[in-house]
Amino acid sequence: MISSYYKIPLDTAKIVKNEDLEKSNIRQSLVSYIHLIATTYFGECTFDESFGCSIWNVDFDNLTSTSKLRHGVIDSIKEGILGQEKRLEQVEIIVKIKQEEINTPGDIVRIKKRVDIRIDGVIKQTNESFSCLEQFYIAPLSY
Repeated sequence: MISSYYKIPLDTAKIVKNEDLEKSNIRQSLVSYIHLIATTYFGECTFDESFGCSIWNVDFDNLTSTSKLRHGVIDSIKEGILGQEKRLEQVEIIVKIKQEEINTPGDIVRIKKRVDIRIDGVIKQTNESFSCLEQFYIAPLSY
């Protein structure tokens, strides 16, 4: 049974120097990998163009209804996790979308949509429950 995983992002300088990389446990690895799936747009990984999710496709779309946006994010994240993350099963996704005012330098107030994504599931290796929360602001995307 694998008990340690490489911490993301990888320290490429250590790889070049042939040094040991930082390790993480399965929960930290799952959280990091889910974050990577959620923040990667389709086609960004040239070796696997199906890796990622479609949050980027709605990044500047302020006209889509909140309900349609929520269902699109749920479908895309779930498809990405089920297709790419084999260590999880019984995956459930809950998405909440809120509008927030963001103060920026110069007293400019910007309104952005905040997307809260909760991913629940079961870790296959240990049969333990797993949960993580991703939060993004879209239009444009930031985290």
